[in-house]
Amino acid sequence: MENSHWPKWAVESIEVVPPNPDWIESGRAEVKELMQGLSPYGVKEVEHVGSTSIHDLPAKPIIDVMAMIPSFDEVEEIAEKLAEDDWHFVPVELDNRPWRRFFIKVEHDKRVAHLHLMLEGEQRWEQQRLFRERLNANPALREEYTELKKSLANLFPDDREAYSDGKAAFIERVLGEEN
Repeated sequence: MENSHWPKWAVESIEVVPPNPDWIESGRAEVKELMQGLSPYGVKEVEHVGSTSIHDLPAKPIIDVMAMIPSFDEVEEIAEKLAEDDWHFVPVELDNRPWRRFFIKVEHDKRVAHLHLMLEGEQRWEQQRLFRERLNANPALREEYTELKKSLANLFPDDREAYSDGKAAFIERVLGEEN
């Protein structure tokens, strides 16, 4: 596939970097900013999730945030508002995940944050929270996930889908474990 017409941030390589304690504060700042900006659209919950929300976990240096919304009816208006802060809406047909609306925040031609807008009642909301909590509570799982992420980043540096697919079995196992 010819990628020359895509912006740099859309095709940047996957890089897993050492944990950064600033990620937690950056996540809090994104949550606060998005809560203020999205509350007129019925958003009452925004949370920092993903690898940057897990203490001492190497990650892609991209803050993942999820926001719960009552409907997708105003997504175009939300996209216009978020564009003012360098958020780029990824159309559903490109994202290929109909259960969410996805935005990428870009600074200096690099991804710095992802926003996953989900409908109230979406099961992935609780799954994201549970995964974060279980890894924060279990150093052995964090270490196993670290090795998996590094290996996948080396195997698939330019294929985000393969990188994500490679983590699926581990994530399912963690979500299926009893506390």
